[in-house]
Amino acid sequence: MYHKLQYISQGKTIKEQLYNIHQALDAGCDLVQMRFKNQTAKDTFALAEAVKFLCEEYLANFIVNDNLYLAQQVAADGVHLGLSDMKIDEARTILGPAKIIGGTANTYEDIGDHVKNGCDYIGLGPFRFTDTKEKLSPILGLSGYYEILQKLKSNKIEIPVYAIGGITLKDINPLMETGIHGIAVSGIITNSDQKKKLIQQLNEKLYANVIV
Repeated sequence: MYHKLQYISQGKTIKEQLYNIHQALDAGCDLVQMRFKNQTAKDTFALAEAVKFLCEEYLANFIVNDNLYLAQQVAADGVHLGLSDMKIDEARTILGPAKIIGGTANTYEDIGDHVKNGCDYIGLGPFRFTDTKEKLSPILGLSGYYEILQKLKSNKIEIPVYAIGGITLKDINPLMETGIHGIAVSGIITNSDQKKKLIQQLNEKLYANVIV
């Protein structure tokens, strides 16, 4: 149902963001989460409109980070909410049943709450230290993912879980073995000078055990 690779956008200006997103889309990424922190409402709206247009052109899904009303304004495919953002059930009431709502989680309890409140997918992390985020929750590591995913399984809770936080190519196989659905990454794609090759490699690993 959901693509397994999610690109979380990077860039301090509209120009940088658009360049990075365009590059990721062009290299084969089909799920973009626009993350543009501490900017003016005007700039954020301008970027969101442009990203919406780009994603439509590439037939990619477009998720807005944190800003539910912006997601609504530009008719994005959905919104991703952090632990300190608007509550999932409140967001669902506003956005309606058709939009995608993702939620950040650091514990099994976080996921349980999100599922109960109508969340569509989980961004679970951080996997390891990342400087993309200012306030970092406790690091999970492989054992943390394994433990949480096992608990979800034994309690018959089914929801796509994305690992997030400093993930590299060599982490994917062991991460997928924990039972996650996919990964959400930013730096690894932004900083790659061979994005097409990288996204192909990421997808090969992410979809390796999928029966078509």
